[in-house]
Amino acid sequence: MNVQQIKQRFGIIGNTTRLNRAIETALQIAPTDLSVLIVGESGTGKEVFSQIIHQNSARKHNQYIAINCGAIPDGTIDSELFGHEKGAFTGAVDSRKGYFEVVDGGTIFLDEVGELPLNTQVRLLRILEVGEYIRVGSSKIQKTNVRVVAATNVNLLKAVEEGKFREDLYYRLNTVPITIPPLRERKEDIPLLFKKFANDSSEKYGIPPLRLDQAATDLLISYNWPGNIRQLKNLAEQMSILEKERNITFSVLKSYIPQNYDTRLPAIVPKDSEQANYASEREILFKLLFDMKKDMNELKKLVHDIINGNQHNIHISTEQAQNLHKIFETEMPVFDAQQNQSYEVSKPFISTVRTDENIIDTHEVVEESLSLVSKEIDFIKRALAKHKGKRKLAAQELGISERTLYRKIKEYNIEE
Repeated sequence: MNVQQIKQRFGIIGNTTRLNRAIETALQIAPTDLSVLIVGESGTGKEVFSQIIHQNSARKHNQYIAINCGAIPDGTIDSELFGHEKGAFTGAVDSRKGYFEVVDGGTIFLDEVGELPLNTQVRLLRILEVGEYIRVGSSKIQKTNVRVVAATNVNLLKAVEEGKFREDLYYRLNTVPITIPPLRERKEDIPLLFKKFANDSSEKYGIPPLRLDQAATDLLISYNWPGNIRQLKNLAEQMSILEKERNITFSVLKSYIPQNYDTRLPAIVPKDSEQANYASEREILFKLLFDMKKDMNELKKLVHDIINGNQHNIHISTEQAQNLHKIFETEMPVFDAQQNQSYEVSKPFISTVRTDENIIDTHEVVEESLSLVSKEIDFIKRALAKHKGKRKLAAQELGISERTLYRKIKEYNIEE
């Protein structure tokens, strides 16, 4: 089959060079048994490429299964993939076959492979190297002949550097890489995809298809589509159902496009390059609080020096110094403009002993009350409340994976 036939069979819309190259690569390696790593942002259609590989291989008449590694809890993922014996753990009332045993001779698609725990990565590496695995709770080595196609939307090399992903497994999976371009790099394909999704909705619901005027088309192309094809399809279906007028103008389309589309990260994260290195929400909060603490300590030291007459080149009156000193005797609200709320920083306890008319001996004991865990719990509760308990949407709001959110809910015993 050629590229055009593949597009027709799998419903792929577009004609950009990078998209065509990705399809050509999938067709070239399909007849082999090489492991494949598909790299692309969420919503770009990575699973379609795994199906292209399977359907054009010698395994096409055998089983194919797609697994979202990020949606399976750490405690059960080994059992899901490799099976378990009766009594291997609490609740294991019977023996169970894992996916690698069920799909023997076929193809397994491991989506979000970067979310696999390290101990599971060791088991997967063994299968890729010699085709062997052991069920949970067993000591018997079993064989399987499965082709692995993996996909990720994260930078696995960075995960390797951070110790979150095994280097040997990365190179074993990355025998043949396929990179799928995001929708914002396929500008000319966006109107075609919208038209296709609008026509599909028209046929499905028996309504006239939507039509975009030129201004609306320009807006559609200029938007960065962080959710890629999945987001575009949802927008087309939503508008097809809700809009009575079939001719869509700029103002109508703009009302459906999120206004905060400059970033895909939670609001707490600044957009400047300095913050780009703080990838996780925990690191961001740590830096924010540590910077605040550093500023407070420097200000307190300055006031202390002024009060004790160590002013040096600081030009400030005694009255101004006393006013600054009083600041630390009251609770100061810290306003977070990103979150549109304020919270209290506990006041330091300052005892003063007058030794001279203009000199005060100051001794301070600072009570810290900024809790990172409490803030993290608060963010999670807000995200869950905003999305009415839907974990997938809440995880996207927080910028973490669904599996990470599941673990944190369990760790902090958060009631949903």
